[in-house]
Parts: sequence; structure tokens; C-alpha cells
Amino acid sequence: MSASTTPSSRPAVTEREAREVAEAAREQHWRKPSFAKELFLGRFRLDLIHPHPLPEDEAAQRGEEFLAKLRDFVETKVDGALIEREARIPDDVIDGLKELGAFGMKIDTKYGGLGLGQVYYNKALTLAGSASPAIGVLLSAHQSIGVPQPLKLFGTQEQRERFLPRCARTDISAFLLTEPDVGSDPARLATTAIPDGDDYVLDGVKLWTTNGVVADLLVVMARVPKSEGHRGGITAFVVETNAPGVTVENRNAFMGLRGIENGVTRFHQVRVPAANRVGEEGQGLKIALTTLNTGRLSLPASCVAAGKWCLKIAREWSAAREQWGKPVAHHEAVGSKISFIAATTFALEAVTDLASQMADEDRNDIRIEGALAKLYASEMAWTMADELVQIRGGRGFETAESLRARGERGVPAEQLLRDLRINRIFEGSTEIMHLLIAREAVDAHLSVAGDLIDPEKSLGDKARAGANAGVFYAKWLPKLVAGPGQLPASYGEFKHGVDLSGHLRYVERTARKLARSTFYAMSRWQGRMESKQGFLGRIVDIGAELFAMSASCVRAELLRSQGDHGREAYQLADVFCRQARIRIEELFTRLWSNTDDLDRKVVKGVLSGTYEWLEQGIVDPSGDGPWIADATPGPSQRENVHRPIR
Repeated sequence: MSASTTPSSRPAVTEREAREVAEAAREQHWRKPSFAKELFLGRFRLDLIHPHPLPEDEAAQRGEEFLAKLRDFVETKVDGALIEREARIPDDVIDGLKELGAFGMKIDTKYGGLGLGQVYYNKALTLAGSASPAIGVLLSAHQSIGVPQPLKLFGTQEQRERFLPRCARTDISAFLLTEPDVGSDPARLATTAIPDGDDYVLDGVKLWTTNGVVADLLVVMARVPKSEGHRGGITAFVVETNAPGVTVENRNAFMGLRGIENGVTRFHQVRVPAANRVGEEGQGLKIALTTLNTGRLSLPASCVAAGKWCLKIAREWSAAREQWGKPVAHHEAVGSKISFIAATTFALEAVTDLASQMADEDRNDIRIEGALAKLYASEMAWTMADELVQIRGGRGFETAESLRARGERGVPAEQLLRDLRINRIFEGSTEIMHLLIAREAVDAHLSVAGDLIDPEKSLGDKARAGANAGVFYAKWLPKLVAGPGQLPASYGEFKHGVDLSGHLRYVERTARKLARSTFYAMSRWQGRMESKQGFLGRIVDIGAELFAMSASCVRAELLRSQGDHGREAYQLADVFCRQARIRIEELFTRLWSNTDDLDRKVVKGVLSGTYEWLEQGIVDPSGDGPWIADATPGPSQRENVHRPIR
């Protein structure tokens, strides 16, 4: 196929084809144990997370040494208020981070990086993100999903030697998957990479390219047409941003994270050497999803930073502010919010550290744990920030700059709320994370009974699936009836002053109940199960709470055994677990008592115009223009706003 060929239209994709593309990109096998997978199957494998794994001494020493240097840098060189005001990280700050080695935290030392594990990488992101969330995003987008991680997992030795030293010290990288009309449905990806001799020729437009405005290197996902000698499919490439035909057409602005360099990038007849292809043709989505298994853990790190800061401000403000003769913290309505923030911050740090250490150990498959950590942390951090704004009252709604201007401490509570909002959307929105985790959670069921509920399978296939399912469920279902959670002495090692053993027994019992509920739903809805997104979301949310409870108890016991605030950790874990149990019981009620069916009817009415009268009496300030910008391939008509930092 010639290099001048360009797509005439976006690929037409049916719902089934989209599912097949997503399914093909999944890791199909479970070669290692998974605590969360077992949890969803009703098996509480505490042995997979307890005793709590720890980094090796040498790794901990290197990590602590870097954290000390990073702390000094962010305390003395980073002005978060300036970044917020100017909506840009100063070049000298980025240069300083490069000199510090912060862009090479996760890159192996043999390529010039620091070689930190996930645990200390996340601690560094927590620290940097507390100074300025935009810096946390800059560093994590570069290393968690940018060039370093895909090359570490799928790159050739030659690619690592070419690109990783640059990423460790001088070059900034970005990851480009999303397009103006393609979000979580990559089957419709329109950017193409046409083979032409020893090159591929890229054409297309990418949206929301975090770091893209300042990046030197890009990981780009593009569709290779199937042709003779080419299996085709969505494929990953490393692209030099200064290559002819690459144009950064816009630097996007957002309600929060105002300092991030996020843009729109157009590729027009961009020649990329075949040597820059990462993995094989058609492996692009698998590379992206595998990269995100650990890459998503950078988001919980930023949420931990938010929780710690919320707790600090809530403590200091609520002790100083008096209402009706006593500090507002002593009023129950405010005190309950402070308790929630403290307990949840403890839990988020427990989840993040546990999942990170499990990633470093590589003994377990953490695809579900990483996704649960991202989902849970982004939702809970947003709630904590919202509660802080409420605790601060009018001052929570006022900007830090305005507070300073009238002589008060410039507390950027409203900024935190704005900055955190995106976490519930990017790297997999909450709704998509629910579906992704649910798919993994029911994998064991689909592997034995999938053909049974597939309307396109033959009677013979269904008969074989029925036989396999009968064998599996005959062994599995009886194990959901009773377990250690019903024995009063179980998990007695978690009883030290405060008794956490009861919470672990609850987790064990509830995991079995969760598995029974999932089985009942599959039996009831069969092939329609995938459309029950409300039900699946609640199943996943229950699993997330159980995972957080488990991590909190295990972390409390670790801290106790180390003599590091153990008594206080047990108290926080106890409170968190009691709060989580209330949320879990509500979710179980909503599994079967909800308005899902009525909601679907209302949605049909809304889309058909039945309730259009309800929109009368307002003016729409949004103006004219298409809902989705035109992304037709072709030469750029805009100025290149790419701003390399050298």
C-alpha cells in the first residue's frame, strides 16, 4: 500500500466487534495468583498479602535518599501558587527535576535512571504532587504510561539502549491513544500507520496528549491496515516529536491541573522507522493495557497526597475556628467529616503501598488490584476534598489568592477539588473501570460457561460448556456456604488492644456473599449480564471496599510489628472498616433494590424528546460549534505550539 493512502472515514465498528477488540487486548491467562481475583470468587486469600510485603533494604535506602533530595527541591524551588496562577510549570523547575533524576525514577540504573521500585516511585509522586499536582502529572505521565514503561515491558534491547537514557535525563515523553471521537472504545481508532518500505507513515489526530506540548518522544497508537506481509491491527510506535509532519495544534486548558502541558497533536505523513515499532503489529492495545496495570498506581499516589493535606488543613482549621463557644472540630457534624478524612487517608495509603509492593515483588498478578486502587482512590479522594471544602465553609469556596489578598492563610481547598476531579475520568473513567474490573472478576465464570450464554454459539458448544460448568460449579458453590469468617477465633493475630480480627472475618464472609450474588445474577440474566452496568458497578464497589479493608488491617499490623504508631494505626483501621461496612451493606441492598429499570425508561424518554419541555426557561451559554472537532487527516492549518524544554 502506498504512503499517500489515507483513510476516507473512521472505521465502522459494531458493538460485537468493539467487544472482540477489547477482549483480544486482554491478558487471557492468569499465570500468577491474584488476591483481588480470589476475593471476587469468594476466596479470602489473606496469605497473599500478609505478612505485608516490604522493599529490600538496599531499595529502601536508595528510595529514602532520593526522597530527601526531592523534598529539599520541592520545598525550596517549587511555588505551587505560581504554577496555578500562570498555568505553567517554569522551565527552571523542569530542568531542576531533570538534574535531580526525577524523570528517570523508574528507569534502570544501567540506562542512567534511578532504578526505584513502584513503592518509592509512588512516594515520590505523593511528595511532588503535594507541592504541585501538575508536577506529579508531568512525572507520572512521562514514566507510568510514556515511553519508559512500554519499552521496559515490550521494547527490544536496541530500543531501550536508544531511548531510555534520553528519557532518564533529558527527554520528556507522552502517551497518545485518545482521539477526538475515540475514548474508551479503541476499536474505532482512526489514526493510521501505512507500511512503506522500511518505514510506516502516520496520519491522524490525537486528543488530550498529557505532556504532549513539551514532549520530545511520543508513544503513539495507530492502526496498521492488514496487507501482504502485515498482520495489521492497532500498533504502538515511538515517534520523535520534532519529526516533519508532527504538529501540536493546541494547548488545552482545564478546570484543574492548570499547569499540565496537554494538547492536540496532528500527524500528517509522518515517517516512522519500522525499528521504532514497539512489539508486533496488532499488539498496541495489549501493550497499552499491560502498561496501565502498574501505570494506574500513580493516580492513587496523588490521591494519598490529597488525603494527607486534607487531614492537615482540617485538623489545623477545625481547632482554630470556634463556633458556639467551642472549636468546630468538637461539633459532631464537623467531627464526623474529620474522622472520615483521617480513616480514609490511612486506607488509601494502605491500598497504594500494598499494591505497589505487590507490583515490585512480581509474585502476584495485580491487574485487578491496580485497577481497584485507581478506582477507589479517585472516588474517595474527591469525597475527602469535597468534605474539606465543606469544613472550611465560605473559605473553602474562596481561592487561595483571594484569601491571601485579604490577609488570611492562602489555603487552596477549592483548587484541590478542581485538581482531583479529573482522576475520576482519565486512565479509565469510573464507569469504564467498573466494566474492566467486572470483566476480570467474572473471568473464571466466562472461561467455563461463556459459550453457554453466548447466543452465537452452536448447540454442541453450549452442551460442552454446560458439562464444563457443571464440574466447576459442583466444586465451587459448596465452598461458598461456610468459611473461617464464621469461626470466632479466626485471624486472632489481628487483636492487639483494638480488635481487627472481626473485620477480617467480615471480609471473608462478605467475599463469599459477593460471589454468591454474582453467580445468582449470571444465572438470572445470562447473556444480558453485560448490559447490567449498574449491578456490575456495585459488585465492583463492594470488592473495592473489601480490598481496602484488607489492606488497612494488614498495614495496621505491619506498623504495630514495627513499633511505628501501631496503636494509632489499629484505631484508624478499625474506624475505616466500620465506615466501609456501612457502605458495603448499602451497596448489597442496592444490588436488588434500585431504579435501574426505571432509569433506562427515563433515558429513552430524554433522548426521544419526551421531556424536552423541562429544559424551557433557560438560555444556553455554550454557543455554537460541533460536539466533536473534525479530525480528518491532512496537513495542519495551525501554528505548531510544541514547546520543547532544553
